[in-house]
Amino acid sequence: MSNRQYNLNRENPSIMWIDLNSAFATAEQQAHPSLRGKPMGVTNRLSKECCVIAASYEAKALGIKVGCRRTEAMAKCPEFIMLETDPPKYHHVYEKLATIMKSYTHSVKMKSIDEGILDFHGTQLEGKTDELVRIGHEIKDRVRTEIGDYMKINVGIGPNRFLAKTAAGLHKPDGLDVIDHSNLIDVYESLELQDLTGIADGYGSRLRAHGIFTPIDFLNASEEILKRHVFRSINGHYWYQRLRGYEIDDYESNLGMVGRQWVVKNPTNNDAYLRSCLHYLAETTGMKLRFRNVEARGVCVWLSFTAGGGFVDKRMYKVPCYSNQDIWERVSRLFDNRPAHMSVRTIGLYLYKLEPSSKSQMDLFGIEQNKRFLTQAVDEINDFYGVFTVYSADTMEGKKHVTQKIPFGGTEYFNLLLARK
Repeated sequence: MSNRQYNLNRENPSIMWIDLNSAFATAEQQAHPSLRGKPMGVTNRLSKECCVIAASYEAKALGIKVGCRRTEAMAKCPEFIMLETDPPKYHHVYEKLATIMKSYTHSVKMKSIDEGILDFHGTQLEGKTDELVRIGHEIKDRVRTEIGDYMKINVGIGPNRFLAKTAAGLHKPDGLDVIDHSNLIDVYESLELQDLTGIADGYGSRLRAHGIFTPIDFLNASEEILKRHVFRSINGHYWYQRLRGYEIDDYESNLGMVGRQWVVKNPTNNDAYLRSCLHYLAETTGMKLRFRNVEARGVCVWLSFTAGGGFVDKRMYKVPCYSNQDIWERVSRLFDNRPAHMSVRTIGLYLYKLEPSSKSQMDLFGIEQNKRFLTQAVDEINDFYGVFTVYSADTMEGKKHVTQKIPFGGTEYFNLLLARK
């Protein structure tokens, strides 16, 4: 079947996908030359059974991948080195990478901490493949010059986000590839079914159950088969379009909740200690909530116990909350309902049922307005002098023990830090 008979999108590529290779591990190797060329990884908190959240390419070559336990990694390679995450270091890399990308187009979307999209539609570079390839090489050079000589990126260029991301994964590390209607079939013939981004074990098994074993089989499947039999939903239509290079992934997903959790270093049932730590988590969650310019009606507190099992309590309110004081008042009430004799291993909270902030609305007696002014004033002080310059006295103990770790796969933490510079 010819490329035209597949009904491929024949538009020239205008999407560029940037993938910073093994971002956290490479950042450590950049900062510590003695780690270069060695199998190493990064974890949020060092312990015997901690998990690898980023592995160097040397470690990946030995089968040590994301999610691997430290003991498993050491069994595969006794020389394996595990480090604890260093958020300021990754924040610096993220900031530099975002700045480089935004110097080429205003339409930049960071999909994760180490991946971002440049959309050149509506610019003078739209559809100019050769120019995008030149810019891709230029970005590679700038990353090495402005971030570090050990930092490498993959660049993928395509007519939609799916193909651009696929192109970025073809020749790791340090690759640059283009996928369009002219070579799409050849690329699919070179890949396995689960090499396609978004096709993991679940979807892979479902596709194989319907006789789809390769990307070419997937491309050959009719839209009707994909919609009615394979995915049994609109997802079948989305995949039919996505595989052919049409853009269906350019959307903003709704923010469902914001929250934080913490593994208690020394599990305990000490009320004052746990309450201070939870209060600290509540204030950092409030900061994230206001950064996203939303308010929350729902509040949930959850715990896990050293003896097994856990505790979850949640409540929906008619009036949304946004200030640290209101959030803590609601969180504290739920925390009071826990079985106080149980030793806590993990503690967390999240705010849900989010809605746009109503801070521009005036209230009849000015009480709400005064609260907003106070909250804004505290946020501005912390913006200027540093996060948690002003904070509740009750959080002092928690602030000593709860450290900010990396939310792997997300960008909110880094965007928050950039906004507060």
